[in-house]
Amino acid sequence: MFKRLKGSRRQVVPALKRWLSQEGRVLVTSSSVAGAVILVRLLGILQPSEWALFDQYFRWRPLEAVDQRIVIIGIDEQDLQKYGFPTSDRILAQLLEKISTARPRVIGLDVYRDLPIEPGQAELEKAFKTIPNLIGIEFLETQKNSKVDPPKLLARTNQIGFNNSARDADGKVRRSLLYINGKDGKIKTSFALQIALIYLKEQGIKDKPSPENPQELMLGNTVFHWFKPNDGAYIRASNTGYQFLVNLRGPGGTFPTIPMRDILENRIPPEQLKNRIIVIGSTASSIKDLEFTSYSDGVFKASIPIYGVELQAQLISQIISAVLDGRTLIKVWPEPLEWLWIFGWSWVGAALSWKQQSPRRSLGLIILITIGITGTTYLAFLGGWWIPVIPANLALVGSAGVIIAHFAHLQGQLKRSTEFLQSIINTIPDPIFVKNKDHQKIVLNQAYCKFVGYPLKVLMEKRDEELFPKYEAELFRQQDEQAFHTTWEQENEEQLTDAHGVTHYIATKRSLHQDAAGNLFLVGVIRDITERKLLEDNLKQIAAELKRSNAELRVSAEHDPLTGLPNRTLFQERLGQSIEWATSQNRLVALLFLDLNDFKHVNDNLGHQVGDLLLKTVGDRLKGCLRGSDTVSRLGGDEFTVILPGIPSKSDAARVAQKILDTITQDTILEGHRILITTSIGISMYPTDTQDLETLIKLADTAMYRAKTTGKNLYEFASS
Repeated sequence: MFKRLKGSRRQVVPALKRWLSQEGRVLVTSSSVAGAVILVRLLGILQPSEWALFDQYFRWRPLEAVDQRIVIIGIDEQDLQKYGFPTSDRILAQLLEKISTARPRVIGLDVYRDLPIEPGQAELEKAFKTIPNLIGIEFLETQKNSKVDPPKLLARTNQIGFNNSARDADGKVRRSLLYINGKDGKIKTSFALQIALIYLKEQGIKDKPSPENPQELMLGNTVFHWFKPNDGAYIRASNTGYQFLVNLRGPGGTFPTIPMRDILENRIPPEQLKNRIIVIGSTASSIKDLEFTSYSDGVFKASIPIYGVELQAQLISQIISAVLDGRTLIKVWPEPLEWLWIFGWSWVGAALSWKQQSPRRSLGLIILITIGITGTTYLAFLGGWWIPVIPANLALVGSAGVIIAHFAHLQGQLKRSTEFLQSIINTIPDPIFVKNKDHQKIVLNQAYCKFVGYPLKVLMEKRDEELFPKYEAELFRQQDEQAFHTTWEQENEEQLTDAHGVTHYIATKRSLHQDAAGNLFLVGVIRDITERKLLEDNLKQIAAELKRSNAELRVSAEHDPLTGLPNRTLFQERLGQSIEWATSQNRLVALLFLDLNDFKHVNDNLGHQVGDLLLKTVGDRLKGCLRGSDTVSRLGGDEFTVILPGIPSKSDAARVAQKILDTITQDTILEGHRILITTSIGISMYPTDTQDLETLIKLADTAMYRAKTTGKNLYEFASS
């Protein structure tokens, strides 16, 4: 028995060696390429292209039917012109009452109402109290944006939801938030989920934890799987809160939309709203409540966003249709399975190319397989699966390319070995010249003659000074002389003007050679780099132009286009600098918030052109009555700020505020109209009021509103 085992071993070892010699390169190549692709993917380099193809799959997919359960009440441009902007509390209250009488299942108010907008505050509060199925919105504070509080009456009864969106690096929304931990430690529910839960509750469906993972939400038989940082094409994505990948129905216009004026003017029968989900929000492009989704882009067309209220309707529909209709959610593979998928296609590419041993046949097969991978993953996408496409195709093509390059190298080596025997009599393709120590040309190849444009006889008889411009010939002689006095190879960039007057940029490699008799020869090999030099010059010009454009864009980005004053971004920067300086110098900083009184009447009665001229005049007056070290900014609308760094005392800030009041109230005549404008000023002091920048701003803003409500045309300190 021992002899039989020994004999089997003798047969297995040679077979294993043969297998390794044949398949080893395929295995090494496929493993190396797959590892490189996975590494590149983990670095996030492939993420944008994978997102783009994922979005394209959405756009290729047939459009789904309109979800009739949801109706959008849009506040469009005509509504803004008719009822004003922002919509007053009275108009909003009337809208809610008329919708409520139609008995919808739930009403979602995707309109911020953290501050009263008179007239009609009492009427709106009454609507909030008497409509039990009303859900308002809030915006939770983020690193980039301040929070927007919900209506207080709705917050007390927990009739609110946040509308924060999880945007990707390209600004698109591919994920939705269900829950998030607020800064107060309480769990916040999204606007879309709040509405969906009310609707589903009437269907007898309540939220509960998933049996498989108690941390995941289950509605009916549908589990909303918690998004992980590396799901799908994502690499180290932020998974703050409870997120899930959304399967949007389509582009904008997916839901029935009714303008607000049709509701207020009783043009819509109650049956169109009864038992529906009503979502109220802006559909006016001027409000800029816009969101980009997978449907926003297209081939050869600009990105088209959807309105924020449409996005909320999409998210509501996603939740409800997944629970009631069995509509699929986006699902992904575990990361190890994705790695195995990438390695598998890498092995296929290497194995096929090794077997074919023909670049042309291999290329044709690889193209067909990449089309097949794309088609297969698209069919899987229709079933709700997001499978990596770009990494799989990249691994396939990469491993095939390595094997093809290997065979091409072997073929090239064979060809060079065959041609080497003929190289003695063949013409060398690069322009080559050989000179002696007296700078006389002794050997020239045909490529040199063709490049320079003279016959061989002329070139051999004449010196460089007779063939080329004087400065070129002198430089050639200097470079040749330097090569004769050194022992190492040199390469220099030069200019050469041929017989036709065309100037070429060349790179000349010069080296010294000695024959058996001790004769010294200079061999020069010329390479035409004209295209490269022209490209470099163009790139330098482009770089200079970009530098100038970037400087102009920075100035434009930091200043208000109407008044030329610093905008909100530069105001924040200047205020931070003033506070840092005041801290180091133990000085005071005064922040003044200004709001023009009754500016809306100027716009309404005299037109926006006069209003814009008035804003410019106010900006000029503010700059004219302050020090050069003070900063005047326009935050937007009729709101201005003034930063007084190094102010000696609170009384000095009051003196400046009074000076501003007197300056603003001066008579103003614009386009024949005599205008009397006043302002209200709020003042906060650093560090006496607060040492926090954001709090300093809020205190000044609050003081300004107190001044406005107290009597206008006066100033108020935050500390008072």
